[in-house]
Amino acid sequence: MAVDDKHISYRIYLVAVFIFLMAIAIVVKLTNIQWVEGDYYRKLAKQRTVRNFVIPANKGNIYSADGSLLATSIPNYEIRFDAKAPKTETFEKYVKQLSDSLETVLERPSGYYEKELRKARANKNRYYLIARNLSYTEYVKIKGFPLFNLGAFKGGIIVEQETVRKHPIGKIAERTIGYDRIDPATGVEVGKGIEWAFKNYLNGKDGKILKQKIAKGQWKPIRDVNEVDPIDGYDVISTIDVFIQDIAHHALLKQLEDYQADHGCVVVMETETGYIKAISNLGRAEDGSYYETTNYAVAESHEPGSTFKLVDLMAILEDKVADTSTVYDSHGGEIRYYGRAVRDSHKGGYGKVTLARGFELSSNTVMVQAVYDNYKSNPSKFVNHINDLGLNKPLGLHFKGEGRPYVPQPGDKHWSGTTLPWMAFGYNVSVTPMQTLTLYNAVANNGVMVKPQFVSEIKEWNKTIKKFDTEVMNSKVCSPETLKKVKAVLANVVKKGTGSKLYSKDFSMAGKTGTAMVNYGNAGREGMYYASSFAGYFPADHPKYSCIVVVHKPNTAKNNYYGADVAGPVFKRIAQKIFTDAPSTNKIKKLDTRIPKQDASYDKYTAEANKKLNEVPNLKGMPGMDAIALLENLGLKVKVNGMGKVKNQSIQAGTSISRNTTIVLELS
Repeated sequence: MAVDDKHISYRIYLVAVFIFLMAIAIVVKLTNIQWVEGDYYRKLAKQRTVRNFVIPANKGNIYSADGSLLATSIPNYEIRFDAKAPKTETFEKYVKQLSDSLETVLERPSGYYEKELRKARANKNRYYLIARNLSYTEYVKIKGFPLFNLGAFKGGIIVEQETVRKHPIGKIAERTIGYDRIDPATGVEVGKGIEWAFKNYLNGKDGKILKQKIAKGQWKPIRDVNEVDPIDGYDVISTIDVFIQDIAHHALLKQLEDYQADHGCVVVMETETGYIKAISNLGRAEDGSYYETTNYAVAESHEPGSTFKLVDLMAILEDKVADTSTVYDSHGGEIRYYGRAVRDSHKGGYGKVTLARGFELSSNTVMVQAVYDNYKSNPSKFVNHINDLGLNKPLGLHFKGEGRPYVPQPGDKHWSGTTLPWMAFGYNVSVTPMQTLTLYNAVANNGVMVKPQFVSEIKEWNKTIKKFDTEVMNSKVCSPETLKKVKAVLANVVKKGTGSKLYSKDFSMAGKTGTAMVNYGNAGREGMYYASSFAGYFPADHPKYSCIVVVHKPNTAKNNYYGADVAGPVFKRIAQKIFTDAPSTNKIKKLDTRIPKQDASYDKYTAEANKKLNEVPNLKGMPGMDAIALLENLGLKVKVNGMGKVKNQSIQAGTSISRNTTIVLELS
């Protein structure tokens, strides 16, 4: 018995020791949690029960130069139904009324909605989709329908809201307006155009509100004020003019469709400021339709062809190595350098012509001779002119993805004997359409090269936050003498050169046609295609706008792929429509100067108007609205038949006036 008691005592001691050790361990753990790991656990508890929620900032709008809305953020609503939320009697009471109401707003009949709502109820579906992509007006209407007007807990309505970016003018200039969004596949922020380039201004700053987790997984604000208030984004005022944009877009679209071209672009720039008033980039889809895709005007760098000959002429005249009157022999339309032929588009050439005439006719043989003969011993002198004009480097636009130009430099590994002559007619160099336009705009702007601008200012309501003034890139691209001659030749291109089809005696234009073979060396004749272009400005005498049109891969079935035939008509349509449809303002001078003849006329009119009439006046030939006003002021009632001017009156002129008498006027 004593032995058993002894064993029991040992077990009790062991249990006591174990409990004591456990107590010590618990005390140590509690101490550790409280003092050593306390901060960590307090932080963890706070994270699980208290959290900062983001309050999205309102994104700024993008406006056109004339105040039209180009891009704005609007709420987009999705409505779902928690079929378990309503009580059975409530559901049965309102389900038919709700279905009838949904039919009035949505596309399907009442019976469909009643069937689906009952099915969701039977399946205990707590997230049944009613409708998505609803406007605010539609959301408010549906929210007030029977059952849903009882709210989330009694009526089962679930409302989810997101903000979507809309373009009120549709697809026009969509690529230039651009976007800024999160790529769902990668989670990375991506974007294009103005939306992306100016996102730091447009997006604003999100706010934060501290919420605490309560029952049923819901969160409520801890305090009435936000931790950080959201700051709305600023508005961006673009340089785009919707009127000009619409003209440019449809002019380009029509030509692309007529020629079944692959893609094309058009840009209209305000000469003095560099503001881009219109830009359209259209690419062909598989179904033959055209839509805004790549920003070809900014991103596509390619061999320009004959529009580059403007550089030749400016360099030659500036260095005085030849003049516009210098005569060159076109050698039957073909001349060879290092075994390779330079040919004119006109078979047989142009005979012996001046440099100016060679430019007007876009003679490759003339322009190549003028460049090669004068610069072959020192090609750097010619290339430096190109570099000085900034064509060897990007313009530095706000947009990402600007195409990189290529201008070979003497001494480069790719420089060869044919490089210089080929550069003279727009090959072996690569520039973007926007760069070419910037050069032509400099000529139109009296030699001042300005940087293309897409945004004029950043605004917060009516307050200007930042203004983008005209940025001069080169204050003098050439001498006044050279400029005068170049302008005259560019005007003659339209009057009597390759652009003569565009000439109008009522409206002056100046510019240069261009036709370039693209991919001629990569895949043989099968991979080669033509790019037709026209760059210039209008009106020729006092330029207001410059413009470039480039059309890639026009259908050559009719052998019409030249710049004058394909791109030129777009330029002409834009130029003429801007100045024939745009309202004009006449400036009246010396408003404070009194004119005796006007004073006498006014005094006579005043005397007649103040004369009290006792007889019905002669109204024949008077506009109907004026006759009515006059007769009613005399106390007569007027009945009118027809529209226009008074042809007959029922009471003859000279008849004494009797108040409230009815007179009938026949108008025609």
